Amino acid sequence: MGFTKQIRFIHKWLGLISGLIVFIVSVTGCIFCFHDEIKDITRKEWRIVEPQDKPFLLPSVLQEKAKLIAPKNKASMVSYYGKNRSAIVYTFTDTENEYLYFNPYTGKYLKTENPKTDFFIIVEYIHLYLLLPDYIGKHIIGGATIIFILLVISGLIQWWPKRKSDIKRSFTVKWSAKWRRVNYDWHNTSGFYISIIAVIIAITGLTFTYEWVGDGIYKTFNFGGDKALETKAPTIDTTKFKQNNLLAVDNAFVETMRLQPKAEMFYVMFPQNKGDIINTGAYPHTLRFDHQSNYYFHPSDGKLIQSDPYDKKSLGLQVVEMNYGIHTGQILDLPGKIIAFIVSLVAAALPVTGFIIWFGRRKKAKKTKI
Repeated sequence: MGFTKQIRFIHKWLGLISGLIVFIVSVTGCIFCFHDEIKDITRKEWRIVEPQDKPFLLPSVLQEKAKLIAPKNKASMVSYYGKNRSAIVYTFTDTENEYLYFNPYTGKYLKTENPKTDFFIIVEYIHLYLLLPDYIGKHIIGGATIIFILLVISGLIQWWPKRKSDIKRSFTVKWSAKWRRVNYDWHNTSGFYISIIAVIIAITGLTFTYEWVGDGIYKTFNFGGDKALETKAPTIDTTKFKQNNLLAVDNAFVETMRLQPKAEMFYVMFPQNKGDIINTGAYPHTLRFDHQSNYYFHPSDGKLIQSDPYDKKSLGLQVVEMNYGIHTGQILDLPGKIIAFIVSLVAAALPVTGFIIWFGRRKKAKKTKI
């Protein structure tokens, strides 16, 4: 068997093995691309607020208001998503999570969301785990994603023009031909045009499944180094520790806003156990989870322990923390999301058009034998 036939054989069987999973992952990725825009339209009443010329309410105030709404729940985090957006108190019990929306200026309660019944979170869990237990589903998704990358590479090898006369044909679809030829041309040309971006989306997606992928990206851009060491949170001496103090959480939030006065989005994580530090974060743009700055504060008095602003992080860590934005296209705002949507849509079509090619050849081979 020659090299080209070997590549075709590998491409065919890898496609048949992973096709359905690639289709599901790609379609759910398409749906999730514009989830923020869709939710802003369909859930405007509790996601959008009138901006006011006054500071946000402190985290402790919102936590206390959340207790009145859901007294059995514990608060894990408060997020402020922007001047014209509601703040969310993330709460949990032993059995479920609940997200409580508040006006960040007045403290008015707006809505409680349960992620188990949220359409877009269900779509996200299909995308990540196929709604299977995470320790099973993530490996199925991860395996199919690795196969998809191999499919793109093997597809490009088959697509590559052998002669100068093939160049024009390789870049276009002969729309006037019969539908099977159109399908064949579409499979080849669309796969070529999306190949680079599709591989980038696939690799960034693998970081959600395999930690070694993120470590590899970190080492590649830093020419070595240890990501775990750079991202290690500070510790405190619990023998000299006073009890957790809500005032410390408020101090941490105020200090974070002072350190990042131009940031639009903030979060504050509440310490859950004795000795847990307060972790805060700031982002330059609302609803964009890249270019983040992180700060760590003492839970008894809210004094700054460690500062990790974005511009002081290594290039490798900056790229790793841009991973979600790159994967979803969010890093380029709406144009990036449109690109991610189109690439995901075409990627979803590849298993379908590929199966049609395989089925047609199989059917033709049977007729030839007869």
